Amino acid sequence: MTARTTMTPRTTITALAASSLALAMSLCTSTPAHAATGTFSYKYATPGGTATGELTNPRSSTCIDIPEVRDTDRSAHTPVNRTTSTVTMFTGPDCTGDYFSLRPGGRASSRLLLKSAVFS
Repeated sequence: MTARTTMTPRTTITALAASSLALAMSLCTSTPAHAATGTFSYKYATPGGTATGELTNPRSSTCIDIPEVRDTDRSAHTPVNRTTSTVTMFTGPDCTGDYFSLRPGGRASSRLLLKSAVFS
């Protein structure tokens, strides 16, 4: 004995609505969260004194070398995390060495030295 399914107007409309919704969702291009929103700032030494650098809306889950100190023996310091993500800062390039994390809104003193960072 085989079961027979009868399509009523109500089930037909429900099936069409579900199919239309699935199609609409597949056509929508949502932007995944790949960046921390906000600004991460830090200070670094220059021949004329101290300057401030910033990373605005930095990529998440990607190691970022601090550009101003990347190829030098100096380090950045005094970080301020005004992003929506926790940042983990490293004493070495390419996210190596000792590390320290700052929550969103966090800041550290000039004693915290960094050459690279990754945002959650």
